Amino acid sequence: MSDELFDKGMAVRKAVLGAEYVARAEANKTHFDADFQRYVTENAWGAVWARPGLEKNIRSMLTIAMLAALGRHEELGAHIRATRNTGVTREEVKEVLLQVAVYAGAPAANSAFAIAKRIYQEIEEEKK
Repeated sequence: MSDELFDKGMAVRKAVLGAEYVARAEANKTHFDADFQRYVTENAWGAVWARPGLEKNIRSMLTIAMLAALGRHEELGAHIRATRNTGVTREEVKEVLLQVAVYAGAPAANSAFAIAKRIYQEIEEEKK
């Protein structure tokens, strides 16, 4: 079952974050964190993200909200970038971050808005 869960998780991870992002993460994996990376792939991506109960765009918005509320900025940037693959619009991200302001506080939302603006600017520059 574990290999099946890993393979399912890896497929979802690539679909959400992008194959290039996942390839970089895999290339940076060491003996020290290999078990953790497998754990995340199996459990977060294979067991939860792959579940049928919520659409990918809803999971994406929930993840963005939680990462913003918790101040997990590096992961937040990756998931905002991943909206290109999850179908979440910039307007929806804006609404999610406004919701964060109400329930997690303005400082959390302020940081998240700054990260989102930076990521969206990078995306625009990549298009050029």
